[in-house]
Amino acid sequence: MAKTVVALDCMGGDYAPEEPVKGAVEALREKDNVFIKLVGQTKLIEDELKKYGDIEKYSDLYEIIDAPDVIDMAEPPVTAIREKTESSLVKCLYAVRHGEADGMVSAGSSGAVLVGGHLVIGRLKGVQRPPFAPLLPTAKKKPVLLLDAGANVDVRASMLLQFAQIGTVYMENILGFENPKVGLVSVGTEEEKGNALTKEAFPMFKEAKGINFVGNIEARDIPEGKVDIAVCDAFVGNAILKTYEGVGAMILNTVIDTLKTNLKTKIGALLIKKQFKKSMKAFDIKEYGGAPLLGLKGLLMKTHGNSKAVEIKNSIFQCIDYNELDLNNKIKERLNLND
Repeated sequence: MAKTVVALDCMGGDYAPEEPVKGAVEALREKDNVFIKLVGQTKLIEDELKKYGDIEKYSDLYEIIDAPDVIDMAEPPVTAIREKTESSLVKCLYAVRHGEADGMVSAGSSGAVLVGGHLVIGRLKGVQRPPFAPLLPTAKKKPVLLLDAGANVDVRASMLLQFAQIGTVYMENILGFENPKVGLVSVGTEEEKGNALTKEAFPMFKEAKGINFVGNIEARDIPEGKVDIAVCDAFVGNAILKTYEGVGAMILNTVIDTLKTNLKTKIGALLIKKQFKKSMKAFDIKEYGGAPLLGLKGLLMKTHGNSKAVEIKNSIFQCIDYNELDLNNKIKERLNLND
């Protein structure tokens, strides 16, 4: 099978280029069906690669693409994309557009990534609005797909329905879920609950074929794993995502502080250390990688600005799965799109 080519923005994010390069090396150590284009300032990338004594073993699985410019988090996204054509982010975008990469990963500016996805890669014909779609951990130890989590704050009911359809294709193919359950995020489970948007969307979801709609859900139903796909606009979705991250970190820190309280709790911590780490790993968002912007002509994976190597690595793995499963064509087939 042909290798999946991934363009990695090595200059995007709070810990660039150290963590993106580390994530790429870890991906190469675990997979041999990927070729990574390390895009960024050549000297800095080379200096990072020198930290890994076994990097020569993978010399035929990566290349460095020089990109001297860097898009700052505070820059106006449209201006940055149009003017900084020598930046690592823009070069990754064009690599996907021109078919030089099957997908790309970036921890850079969310605004610039979103604008670049639309302006450079472009939407699949017939897709109204591509949503950001992260996987979130649940108590059932299986993830839930949240969409939209940041791309489209103002949407129409028909867009929410398309999010559900695209999300269903994603969960069926990428995670192997059979007939995944779809929930519409609202302020109550009753059909008449919600705002004008969710009230309009509800009957459309009920009548739609190809999705397993189980009704309205409340935000608290998401961590409980009551559905496999949670659909909402990006204003609501981003609030859910950020709350998830904040509460998760708070709980983890509280537990750790408790285990350090005295000698007895420290001894107890040592006894459960292995199982504790395993359990906490299941609730770590970073274990699932970044969020794809679904519905583009090519794959774009956006990771957190503070992403470490594990999230970069898992995002690269998502690119491999997405490409090998030919997900874009499956989305077009499901939505009856003619691109």
